[in-house]
Amino acid sequence: MSGGRQFFVGGNFKMNGNTESLSVIADRLHTSDLDGTVEVVLAPPAPYLALLNSKLAAKENVNVSAQNVHEAEKGAFTGEISCSMALDCGARYAILGHSERRHVFGESNQQIGKKTKSVLAAGLVVIACIGEKAEDRKSGNTINVCVEQLTAFKENISDWSKVVIAYEPVWAIGTGEVATPEIAQETHSQIRSWLSENVGSDVAASTRIIYGGSVNGKNCKDLSVQPDIDGFLVGGASLKPEFVDIINCTRK
Repeated sequence: MSGGRQFFVGGNFKMNGNTESLSVIADRLHTSDLDGTVEVVLAPPAPYLALLNSKLAAKENVNVSAQNVHEAEKGAFTGEISCSMALDCGARYAILGHSERRHVFGESNQQIGKKTKSVLAAGLVVIACIGEKAEDRKSGNTINVCVEQLTAFKENISDWSKVVIAYEPVWAIGTGEVATPEIAQETHSQIRSWLSENVGSDVAASTRIIYGGSVNGKNCKDLSVQPDIDGFLVGGASLKPEFVDIINCTRK
């Protein structure tokens, strides 16, 4: 990380946890000596947003995020939650475009763009996920896929200070296969260059680009020292005690 950007560590719990287990995680974070310079954001399943928000309210640098929201304010959308509902439960962020939303639930770039506009209008911060599949990387198409996804976000973003970009190569999510620090840095650098050329140099310099894909307590330090990696979006390891080590990995 460089350029004075605040290090960011997000924990995406996905569809895991219950009141008991998530309370244990919250209590661990509450009592741990966390690096106060790191922004920490937890994304529990929607029913537990208020629980975690309440338990961690005393931690100034810890907030909660929705894992997904619908673009409409209200209506006949069974099983969905709106931005205002997420806010009402204490969320300050929303994850959009995660690969599981794209490839399991079939969300298109167009739909993710609509959600982006709604999230920003509601006052939430967007965690904008992008990333390529294994076949895209093997064919040398990584940055083209990322740019296509980024463009859908860009067309709906009015304030880039309310955006964190999460680069998550699909082939590394939950597989145990992590991009090497050099591979991750190369793609992060290309994303930052695209921002500079298509949005502006100031935005490129200030926007945090975080990495996700089998991040754990063993590989986080080597990834964190790369100049264009500004933090992590952590999956499975965010449910474990080592999440504290990941949060504190840049502490001097």
